[in-house]
Amino acid sequence: MNPSTAQALVFVDELVRNGVRHVVLSPGSRNAPLSFALHEAEVDGRLTLHVRVDERGAGFLALGLAKADGITAVVCTSGTAVANLHPAVLEARHSGTGLLVITADRPVELYRTGASQTVDQHGIFGAAADTLHFPVAERRAGQNAMWRSLVCRAVSTARSGRPVHVNVPLREPLVPDHEGDWPEALDGRHFDVPWTRVEPRTTRSVSTVEHLGPRTLVVVGDSLVGETAELAWHAGWPIVAEPTAGSDGPVLRHGTLLLNSGELPSELRPTAVLVVGRATLSRGVLKLIARTPVVHVLTPDLDWPDPSFAATHTSTDLEAGELEVDPSWLAAWQDADKAAAGLVEEVLHDVPWPTGLHVAREMVAALPWGSMLFLGSSNPVRDVDLVAHPRADLVVHANRGGAGIDGSLSTAIGLALAEGPGFALVGDLTFLHDLNGLLIGPDEARPDLTIVVLNDDGGGIFSLLEQGAREFAPSFERVFGTPHGADLAALCAGYRVPHVLAESAEQFRDALAQPSGITVVEIRANRSGLRDLHAALRLAVSTGSRS
Repeated sequence: MNPSTAQALVFVDELVRNGVRHVVLSPGSRNAPLSFALHEAEVDGRLTLHVRVDERGAGFLALGLAKADGITAVVCTSGTAVANLHPAVLEARHSGTGLLVITADRPVELYRTGASQTVDQHGIFGAAADTLHFPVAERRAGQNAMWRSLVCRAVSTARSGRPVHVNVPLREPLVPDHEGDWPEALDGRHFDVPWTRVEPRTTRSVSTVEHLGPRTLVVVGDSLVGETAELAWHAGWPIVAEPTAGSDGPVLRHGTLLLNSGELPSELRPTAVLVVGRATLSRGVLKLIARTPVVHVLTPDLDWPDPSFAATHTSTDLEAGELEVDPSWLAAWQDADKAAAGLVEEVLHDVPWPTGLHVAREMVAALPWGSMLFLGSSNPVRDVDLVAHPRADLVVHANRGGAGIDGSLSTAIGLALAEGPGFALVGDLTFLHDLNGLLIGPDEARPDLTIVVLNDDGGGIFSLLEQGAREFAPSFERVFGTPHGADLAALCAGYRVPHVLAESAEQFRDALAQPSGITVVEIRANRSGLRDLHAALRLAVSTGSRS
């Protein structure tokens, strides 16, 4: 048996022993030993292998699988293939997702020689991932324990919620030679357990709540509400939650909309804000945090999220203790929330269908019970945040770590493969950016996933930002709006993916039945009135909350 084959077989065996059940593979030459070993493990029923030809999509497919099913590995060859994994690594790093990034490499003697597909892969992901370098395999005894131990170290790092880069230099020959002799036994521990069993390490810091007071507003970002819900009910604190946070506790339907609609009336102004996780979706929320005198950030991370530099306290946990409760505080917010819901209905009723706000609200309302929903960055996740009524039965995901549009289709596909039937809501640029996510080979598992694309022919979100103001109109379409005129139906046909054009709200709702296979549902919208619509909605809510 040649050294590269021996190392690859041990590597994959130890991955399985450490609980890795999904591996995404992009084909190549230098990673051939790992490819053969992974295929053998799948044939033996030990793991599920997903093959993708595009490394950028492969990285995000692995990310989606990891979000839903725990530690997932992505494997690629050497050279520029590795660099294509960088966006997924960044998202994993900033979303706290454990991802094993396993890259084949040329042996060190080929560095700086001009050898094909040879780049310096040491630290290629910078601060985004810890790097573990495997030694080059040699034909000698004393390596089995080292290889297995290194795999355990990599998996342990990933289990802490961080991506880890495992760089594996491989010498030729790169294909199995089917000779079974090796200088030592290559077995793992008895009973299929990991070589090194690592107990989780946790650090807790508990704070009391006396500094928060009865007029506290809870803001939950890209984190589950969790135990904070019970505390909020007990203390009478309203919750403003991003779509991925769930809806446990006294979660407001339109809290973000209220915070985005100008100055709050005195009865709604908090004296303290409790921030759970990373709340980065709404400018109104960030402004509120910045001007509130007491801000407590609840997070397990030593790098506590605080882009407004407003945090006065931070801890991993809260201890309720004695609480002063003001019943009028929660009631005031709930009354304002109910009024905002009515105003949303009025404003959207007077605007022709479809807009992104219409689609977001109707989609969340119409999904089958218990569905998985992935929301693309840019407008879709914000539209849901503004106008959709939260549903406790939905499991909502979004790539809010780096908050880019990269790899959204691939992430959604990974989630649907792991969690079962699901839905995605994305914009047209997000769809086009990861179109290769639809490129799935005939032997690969295909999820049940309905992808809804709100196609407004360009970057609609920029219409809502400063550059969308009328004084910038001469340059806006060329450098921000970026119309593309792409035929989404033709693109879907090229990938042999069914396409449906929903031209009415009724057709759209009909398309949201339980998914079967991958289907793209396109809704064509006009973004020219988007800025005015959002302004009208904010004005209506602002006026209503002060009346």
